[in-house]
Amino acid sequence: MMLRELTGSVHSFDVSTGVDGPGTRFVAFLAGCPLRCQYCHSPDTWYRRSGTPTTPDELLAEIRRYERFIKVAGGGVTISGGEPLQQPAFVRDVLRRCKELGLHTAVDTSGYLGDRADDDLLDVTDLVLLDIKSGDPGTYRSVTRTGRLAPTVRFAHRLADRGLPIWVRFVLVPGLTDAPENVEAVAAIAASVPTVQRVEVLPFHRLGAAKYEALGVDFPLAGTEAPEPELVERVRGQFRDHGLCVF
Repeated sequence: MMLRELTGSVHSFDVSTGVDGPGTRFVAFLAGCPLRCQYCHSPDTWYRRSGTPTTPDELLAEIRRYERFIKVAGGGVTISGGEPLQQPAFVRDVLRRCKELGLHTAVDTSGYLGDRADDDLLDVTDLVLLDIKSGDPGTYRSVTRTGRLAPTVRFAHRLADRGLPIWVRFVLVPGLTDAPENVEAVAAIAASVPTVQRVEVLPFHRLGAAKYEALGVDFPLAGTEAPEPELVERVRGQFRDHGLCVF
C-alpha cells in the first residue's frame, strides 16, 4: 500500500528581522485558523484552502536558500499562521529538519490548540511566541469570537514545565483589550509562567483593512484608531509592575 505523502497548507513565507523571534528569520505562514480575532490583519489565512499544498521537502528547499544568511544573522525559522498548530504533524516534521540543519526554531501560536502540540513537536522547538489575546475570559471570547482562554494558559504552563522559553505577545486595541483589569489579568498570567522572557505590547493598526475589502468581509474594527502613545506606555507599565521585561 502506498503511503500518502505528508503535506501542509502554506499561505506564504517571508524573511524578517527583529519581529518573529531573535535575529533574521525565515517565517512560514500556514493557512488555517480556528479563531476569528477582531483585529486579525490576515483574514486571507483563515482557511486551509487559501494555502498551497506543500511537502516538508518543498518548504525546506526554500529555507535552505536562506540558510547561510540566517545563521550569520543569528536567526532561524519561525512557523506562523494562521494557526500552525492546526497542522502539527507538518510543523513537527519541518522543525525537526530545521534542527538537523542547526537552525533555531520558533512557533508563533495563540496556544488555543496547544494540546495538539505533542512532546516530539516541542522537543524540536526552541522558542514559542505566545499570543495571549486577553486575560479576562469574557474579553477573550469577545476578541476571538470563537475561543476560550483556558487552553492558552494551560499550554503556557506546560511549556514552562518543559523549560521552553516564551515571548508573550499582546495586541492593544482601544476599547477592546485596553481595560486596566484585562491588562492586569494578562500580566498576572505572564508573571506566573517562569519561562516568559519578554512581553511584546503590539499597538493595533488597520494595515490589513484592504484584505478584508478584497475578500468582501467586514472589518470589525474599521472605525478603531491606533492607541495613543500614553495608552501604550500605561499598558507597558502595567506589565513592568509585574517584573516583566517589556517591549
